[in-house]
Amino acid sequence: MPPLWPHARFVLGFVAGLASVRAEKIDFNRQILPILSDACFRCHGPDAAAREAKLRLDEQEGLFRTRDDITVVAPGKPEASELVLRITSKDEDEVMPPRESSRQLKPAEIDVLKRWVAAGAPWGRHWAYAPPQSPALPKLTVGSARRVRNPIDRFVFARLEREGLKPAPEAAAAALLRRVSLDLTGLPPTSAELDAFVADRSPDAYERAVDRLLASPRYGERWAWEWLDLARYADTNGFQGDPERTMWPWRDWVVNALNTNLPYDQFTIEQLAGDLLPEATREQRIASGFHRNNMFNGEGGRIAEETRVENVFDRVETTATVWLGSTFTCARCHDHKYDPISQRDYYALFDVFNQMSETGKNAGGQVPPILDLSMPEEREAQKLAVARVEAVAKEVELFERTKFPRAEGASLLESEAARLPGNLPNYIARVEPKRRGVDGLLESVSYFREHDPAYGQMLEKQLQAVRARDAATSRISKVMVMDQLEKPRDTFVLVKGSYENKTDVKVLGAIPTIFRPAATAAGMGERINRLDLARWLVSPGNPLAARTAVNRMWQSFFGVGLVKTAEDFGVQGEPSVHPELLDWLATEFVSRGWDMKAMHRLIVTSATYRQSSRVTPALHERDPESRLLARGPRFRLPSWMLRDQALAASGLLVETRGGPAVKPYQPAGIWEEATFGKKTYQQDHGEALYRRSLYVFWRRIVGPTTFFDAGARQVCNVKAARTNTPLHALVTLNDPAFVEAARVMAQRVMAGAVADAARLDDAFHRTTARRPTRAERKILLGRLEKLRAQFRAEPAAARELTAAGEAPRPDGLDVVEHAAWTSLCSLIMNLDEALSKE
Repeated sequence: MPPLWPHARFVLGFVAGLASVRAEKIDFNRQILPILSDACFRCHGPDAAAREAKLRLDEQEGLFRTRDDITVVAPGKPEASELVLRITSKDEDEVMPPRESSRQLKPAEIDVLKRWVAAGAPWGRHWAYAPPQSPALPKLTVGSARRVRNPIDRFVFARLEREGLKPAPEAAAAALLRRVSLDLTGLPPTSAELDAFVADRSPDAYERAVDRLLASPRYGERWAWEWLDLARYADTNGFQGDPERTMWPWRDWVVNALNTNLPYDQFTIEQLAGDLLPEATREQRIASGFHRNNMFNGEGGRIAEETRVENVFDRVETTATVWLGSTFTCARCHDHKYDPISQRDYYALFDVFNQMSETGKNAGGQVPPILDLSMPEEREAQKLAVARVEAVAKEVELFERTKFPRAEGASLLESEAARLPGNLPNYIARVEPKRRGVDGLLESVSYFREHDPAYGQMLEKQLQAVRARDAATSRISKVMVMDQLEKPRDTFVLVKGSYENKTDVKVLGAIPTIFRPAATAAGMGERINRLDLARWLVSPGNPLAARTAVNRMWQSFFGVGLVKTAEDFGVQGEPSVHPELLDWLATEFVSRGWDMKAMHRLIVTSATYRQSSRVTPALHERDPESRLLARGPRFRLPSWMLRDQALAASGLLVETRGGPAVKPYQPAGIWEEATFGKKTYQQDHGEALYRRSLYVFWRRIVGPTTFFDAGARQVCNVKAARTNTPLHALVTLNDPAFVEAARVMAQRVMAGAVADAARLDDAFHRTTARRPTRAERKILLGRLEKLRAQFRAEPAAARELTAAGEAPRPDGLDVVEHAAWTSLCSLIMNLDEALSKE
């Protein structure tokens, strides 16, 4: 790289060109910092090891420094500013960024940098690191002011006025109730609820409906899903073996905490450090399982300390993502290249989470420390399963005495068993029957099924008994929790994050340096623990906890956050489109005692939320993602909510809450293929098939097949994907859960009315919250006639369709008529309007 200070300081005509730059107000955070971050910070940013020419542009001191009479940025003097000279230079050896750099400045970016310097080069700290201040409510024109329902609208409508736009009209009553019901409970309103709401003309009808939904136990189940995604919750450990775990008591704690409206600050403290609270209750200890939801690598040959260290890495990075909106991962190996997070800061947080008794050694699905919540029936089931294994092992032992003859008292190693091919001697000859595991038995069964069917059948019986024992053991309720070592473990900065390559730099638990003055003022000690950290995260000293929380709320309601990059509030993240609104919401959240339900109510009762989602082509072209909020939210429902909606609309939904996970319909062979035959999916039956999606068993290495675009639950995920592929339609059209829901819905509408038009209205209303228009009714009834003709010609197909699923089918129901209505209900359930929140 060329020296920072060029000998030739001026280029002919440069000063004359700058004379035309007019002074104007430039927003450093929104206009200048993103350019510097993208183009300059890689070489002139926080990472000291990668810093070129000893020049640092991410701090005020470096940006405005003078050395050898040369100033990087001279406010009001572009012609005397080395930054401007370099970015406008025609000299290949002097221009910045260098020509070989992948990031080159655009003409418009160069122009705004020149105008910024000419305007006095106002500097500002990155907005996310400054404490949020409650801004004054914007003034509006009379027309906009009439639409205002709460302060949110003032911020949104003021922005629309500046953009020359007007808010959309309020959504129709039925559409609005469906929208808010799905948003607050994850389930659509019933036909009775819809009819009552549409008929209620009282001015507070909507607010009363919102209060009813907030008080519903369904509320906690709906919002728990969001939290489980970022907590990386699953029912197995992950990696190749993927053993089962019982973390569902923690999941139920989350649901209960949300339903009882536990304040977010306490919600945070109990999950990060509930075990460290004075006289911690059992529920608070369960809550601390938040950071035991991470994956656990128990593969053979895995080094325990490597696993333990990687688990701590995960806890640091998850905490940073959820409560700081920051990407810490790169600071494992070096200072952050864009944000003011040093490697030492990273390991100071590492030290906070490095003080628990977890060893990294494999202990099956339940990895200590654990809290035993087992019930008598679970322990009895395990006892019986163990006894069954022992009984079958004795049968196998007797069989093998005949198959592999040997002298009395001799072992199988002294028989033909020692000369079996491949690994079989290790599985058969070297392991007594009562100690054999699934892996060895799988291979043994596969071989002897062909070479000795009788012995193969005996080993298959043993395999099933061992699997049943393992399943009974995994079902014993033991929730993994956090604990604290009495003698602190030393923490050292690691070279490139390698567990075995420690530097001599010892660090103590502390919050990141950029926030440390506030922590020092609050009296935090020399070395903090998890409880100290948790309390600081929800203290005034952290400017990000409230911002990140309300941004995720907004994202859930509107499809995209006020800050689109919900995972990154750093300088590489996208600035808020509505910065004043974000800060107002953050300060309001804190002033309301971190009341989550109050914030949800505030958002959904705003005129902004209540707008119609209809959009004109011109508005869609100008604002395709609705960032300016000139219309209501409209986007496809998450896949888990689509399943719940289908169950609810058909009347199949079973609202039993809590408890172990359930296993509904799933294509055969999925688990077996992913686990090399070690795990077999055993589908549940009866009411378990119709529980809410929140309770569906989640295998870490291959999630539930019905849930497309869902987080993998392997790492923290604060922003769900939303894509569109033919595979999604194949799920909602053909998955057994959706086909059965259409079949049962058909039964209900057929039982409720005789006339086709009335039946159609019922099915359409259950799914879309409205009746079909005359044109829609004509099209759908025409389709119904074609379906009848099709199934009359194919009675076998009609019988197969009407037998879908395990829900009972009324006797005497005409098969052809039932099949036709099933197909029509499936069509309605797959309308874009049904798949979307409008």
